[in-house]
Amino acid sequence: MYTELTEDILQEKIAEHGKVVVQYGATWCGNCRIMKPKFKKLAAENDDIPFYYVDAEKLPESRKLAKVDNLPTFAVFKDGELLNQVQTNQQDSLINLFKELV
Repeated sequence: MYTELTEDILQEKIAEHGKVVVQYGATWCGNCRIMKPKFKKLAAENDDIPFYYVDAEKLPESRKLAKVDNLPTFAVFKDGELLNQVQTNQQDSLINLFKELV
């Protein structure tokens, strides 16, 4: 399940689900635009886990849930806690991060 958050409610979504995958991006970020379809594809292949896209500039409270100092940043949360994160524009790195969650 892929969802683009328009409100700063990522903390609530993480609390609702045992496992969550997040892409932090921004509209101006070219690498974010490149990775977004790959993120959506991974979400479509794993519809039992929620995948959220967070605009890191528009949703500051959601951004604080991970150490986002470069974009795109991908993060996996398990049982309400940040499990791991990676800043990458490589699909393999995203898949390896996802495998830590499952």
